[in-house]
Amino acid sequence: MASEECDGCGASVPIAGGIADLWNANRKSSGGMTLEFEDGSEHFLCYACIERLPDYPTEEDVAELAE
Repeated sequence: MASEECDGCGASVPIAGGIADLWNANRKSSGGMTLEFEDGSEHFLCYACIERLPDYPTEEDVAELAE
């Protein structure tokens, strides 16, 4: 399973799918997703960081997640 770093907390987040999971019987779900905000910024965040965002997040809100 591939992984990507969360733009909020910096954790290594598993990403399901792709050729690596094609023959794997232990299918796992992704631990996050890429979000595009109204300000035009795009960030990959783990689900825990997504839950901490306000209703209309901006790039500054993502930067505050690391603090």
